[in-house]
Amino acid sequence: MTKTRLEAFSDGVIAILITIMVLDLKTPAIFTLEGLLTASHGFLLYALSFIYLGIYWNNHHHLLHAAQRISGGVMWANLHLLFWLSLIPFTTRWMGESWSDVTHRLGVLPTAVYGLSLLLPAIAYYVLVQVLIYVNGPQGAIATVIGKDVKGVISVVIYMAGIGLTVWHAWAGISCYILVALLWLIPDRRIERASLQPTPKP
Repeated sequence: MTKTRLEAFSDGVIAILITIMVLDLKTPAIFTLEGLLTASHGFLLYALSFIYLGIYWNNHHHLLHAAQRISGGVMWANLHLLFWLSLIPFTTRWMGESWSDVTHRLGVLPTAVYGLSLLLPAIAYYVLVQVLIYVNGPQGAIATVIGKDVKGVISVVIYMAGIGLTVWHAWAGISCYILVALLWLIPDRRIERASLQPTPKP
């Protein structure tokens, strides 16, 4: 499999996940502005998950373009990442359904599980990067630009803090998840520049 085909497959999976999430959005029970505002929490959670899938799509695109070679290990690492991403629509829906109109709070366990569904793709993405570095060599573009991946490590710490904070208040955990999204909203410029460099001819 070429990296172009691998990227196309991954793009298709992520597009399907986004479609599944939007189909899970529930329309208001009453046809008033109040009803629309009541359902707004579901839209906000959808928007957060949409942004996360968009971040992975964007960074995954640049990562593969910076790679010169892929292998069977890369393909499995990529499937590992897609597996965890495929759970985001489920955890998003479960968290949204846990919303209480009485207390105006999200359920603690669903919000923590949602954070876990964000943490595990982050770990899977790290694994994918490491396999790509192994395949392309320590002097390859990916190894050069990724370095020690400080932002990745910080993200994992914030995810874990967010999962823990949901015990105190679910929205405190959501705030941590939003913070990580803001950290990754703009792709790594170094990877972007490396992906635009022409691939050396064998």
